[in-house]
Amino acid sequence: MLRWRGLDDIPADWGRCVVTIGVFDGAHRGHAQLIHAATTAAKERGVPAVLMTFDPHPAEVVRPGTHPPQLTTLTRRAELAEQLGIDVFCVMPFTPELASRSPKDFAHDILVESLHAADVVVGDNFTFGKKAAGDVAKLADLGRKFGFEVQAVSLFGEHAVTFSSTYIRSCVAAGDVEAAAEALGRPHRVEGVVVRGDGRGRELGYPTANVAPPMYAAIPADGVYAAWFSVLGAGPVVGQVEPGERYQAAVSVGTNPTFSGRTRTVEAFVLDTSADLYGQHVAIDFVGRIRGMVNYPDVADLITAIAGDVEETRRLLAATG
Repeated sequence: MLRWRGLDDIPADWGRCVVTIGVFDGAHRGHAQLIHAATTAAKERGVPAVLMTFDPHPAEVVRPGTHPPQLTTLTRRAELAEQLGIDVFCVMPFTPELASRSPKDFAHDILVESLHAADVVVGDNFTFGKKAAGDVAKLADLGRKFGFEVQAVSLFGEHAVTFSSTYIRSCVAAGDVEAAAEALGRPHRVEGVVVRGDGRGRELGYPTANVAPPMYAAIPADGVYAAWFSVLGAGPVVGQVEPGERYQAAVSVGTNPTFSGRTRTVEAFVLDTSADLYGQHVAIDFVGRIRGMVNYPDVADLITAIAGDVEETRRLLAATG
């Protein structure tokens, strides 16, 4: 899969293509429907399928300070798009200039003159152009004028639930990682670098990897979760943890109220392993919520609770595969 950033990366001899447009945060099941429609149309025409996404999130440019929690990093989004059959992952820097373009200029300058789109595939709630003045009907009208077809895809799933990044963010924020996984088509992932914490987990007999996620990452509600843990990349073997392999983990999200903590952390106790994980880029795939965060009266009660969390983690992950 080719990866472009901005229009300057488009080859001079670029031909026709099929384009699907959106932020695609989460690359969820609704996005998968869009991408399938785009790749199918591309195969029928014998041309590449291009996914156009934006960075930063348009909301942060249009309304500074409103960047929503991010379900996937750009790198992860590209990986998932490639798995779904996309040929070109095109990241458009979302600038005030781009935000100020009229729907007509966006369609003419970017879709026609730059990408040479033969088909454009969007969700049925798609908007574009200055102040979101363009919608699917406007895009279809511009397509007739400029010579490209438009296909609008419904993002409804089972039980009349619309697959949307907003809905999934609300599930994650509530700690309902099972509902988030249902809409995503896979567990919600939080990536980050393992940093040094206060070492309290080791003192309790449950050493944890303190994961520092990137800015804007969508972190589940405070509580304890069963998750899969993996070291990303193809680096050297670190103790008993092999990069690229997944391991069972009990993950605590919160401020450690038993110890009067104030800083919110994401700490993973990786089961049945021993490894030096400091500095490693890791991923936590949240499978199920075990309990909320509790302020235990003493450390002995906390240790007993953690032991129960570990057993429940094993049970949940064994049940879900």
